Amino acid sequence: MQTGDGLLVRLNPVAGGIAAKSLIGLGESALRHGNGIMEVTARGSLQIRGLTAGSARLLAAEVDALGIAVRSGVPVEIGPLAGIDPKEIADPRPLAERIRTAIEEAGLTERLGPKVSVIVDGGGQLSLDAVTADVRLKAVRTGEDVRWDVSVAGDARSARPLSTVNADAARDIAVAALRMVAEKGREAHTRDLTERQLNSLASWHSVAPLSVLPDISPSGGENGSSRAGSPLSALEIGESHGDKTISPLEGEMSGRTERGASRKPIGLFPLAGDTFTLGIGLPFGSMPAQPLIDLANQAASLDATEIRLAPGRALLFLGLSPSACTSLRDTADTLGFVTSAADRRTRIAACPGTPACASGRIATRAIAETIAKQSADLLDTSLTLHISGCAKGCAHPGTAALTVVGDENGAGLVVDGTAKALPAAYRPGYDAARGVAGIAAAIHDARHQGETAAACLARLGAAGIAELYRRN
Repeated sequence: MQTGDGLLVRLNPVAGGIAAKSLIGLGESALRHGNGIMEVTARGSLQIRGLTAGSARLLAAEVDALGIAVRSGVPVEIGPLAGIDPKEIADPRPLAERIRTAIEEAGLTERLGPKVSVIVDGGGQLSLDAVTADVRLKAVRTGEDVRWDVSVAGDARSARPLSTVNADAARDIAVAALRMVAEKGREAHTRDLTERQLNSLASWHSVAPLSVLPDISPSGGENGSSRAGSPLSALEIGESHGDKTISPLEGEMSGRTERGASRKPIGLFPLAGDTFTLGIGLPFGSMPAQPLIDLANQAASLDATEIRLAPGRALLFLGLSPSACTSLRDTADTLGFVTSAADRRTRIAACPGTPACASGRIATRAIAETIAKQSADLLDTSLTLHISGCAKGCAHPGTAALTVVGDENGAGLVVDGTAKALPAAYRPGYDAARGVAGIAAAIHDARHQGETAAACLARLGAAGIAELYRRN
C-alpha cells in the first residue's frame, strides 16, 4: 500500500502469534528495509512503514526465512486469545477456518473488495464486540449447547441481527451474505444488501451444501464467472494482484481507532494454570523498531512462549509467570510503551505526521504526547481526540469529538466531524497542543459534577470550542 512515507506492509500471521525471536527479526528487517517505524493497528495487524518496491521484496524474503506464514484473502478474524482463554464460550478457530475454506471454494476471494471482513468471536476476556465487520458470528450458550449469533454490517452494538444457529448454518449464512455482496461489486458491503436479501439470510437455517444456497441477487442469479483466488505469498507483500492489493483492509493505517476491542488489551489476563498473558500497548499504535526489539529480547529472556497481536494496538505476551509479567511490564514502561489501560494516550488517535509521513503538515505524535500529559481532563472515556497530519484522516476515518488537522493554514480544529471537514478555527501547527489545553481548561471550569467531557463539550457548543482553541 502506498502511503505518504513510502510503501506500507501489513502482516497477519496465520498462526495468530509469533515467537519473540521472530518479532526481533521483523524489527531488524524494518530497520534495514523501511524507515524503522512499526505499528499494531486497531484490528490487530502488524505494519512496517517506509519501504520501497525493492526493499519490500527483500523484507518479504526475510519474512519467509523467519518462517512466518502470513494470511491473505478475505479476513476472517478471531480474538487474540482464541483457543487459550479459559473464559471463552467456544473456540472460534475451527469455524473460522471452515469459513475461510468455504470462501475460497465459492470463488469469492477475488470478487470481494479489500475492506470486506468476517468476525468469528468465541467470547472471553477480550471479545471483538467493538470491531466492525460485514459479517459477525458470536458464540452464545443455549442451555448445554453452543450456538452462534449471526449479524451483519457493524460492531456488536450497531450490526443487524439475523439469527442464532448452529456452526454449520452460521458458516452457510456467512458465505451466502458474502456471495450477495460480491454480486453488487467490489465496492459493496453487507450494508448495501436489500431488505429482502437480509430477510432471506435471517430465515436460512438449513445446512444445505453451499452450492445450493438461496438465490437472492437483484438480477435473480450470480453474474459472471467466479474463480477461486490463489493466496498471495509473502513475496507479493506491498504489490498489487490485479486490482486487489495484498492489504485486506487498505484504509486502515497507523493507530486507527475505528472500533477497537471493547476491553483494552492492556494489563494481566489469566490463562490456564498459573500462567498469564500480559498486554502491552503501542502509543498511538506505533513504535520505533528498536524499543520493540528490546522488549521482545526481554520477553524471550523471561520465557514468553508466544507474542500475539491484539485489536486495540497492543501486543499480548503469553506463558508468563506473575513475577515475569511484573518484570516485563517495568521494562515496557521504561521503553515508553502503554502499560495501563487508563493511560490517556489510548484516547488519542494520531497518524505518523511529520517528519515520518510526506503527506503530514503537523507533528502529530509530538502534539498528541503533549496533550496526553497536559490536558488529562479532556481525555475521559466519553470521547476520542483525533490528531491528523492531513485531511486524509488515516488514523481515524470516522467522526471524532475533536479533530486537529494539518493543512496549508496550520493546525485546524474540527468539532464533531472528520479530518476531511472544514476546520472551524486555526492556530500554528507547533502551538496546537496549547489550543487544546485551552479547551481542557474550560471543561475543567465548566464541568458539572458527574458530567462527561463529551457532554460538557456539547454544552459549550461548536462555536465556543472553536473560539477557545483559537484564542488561547
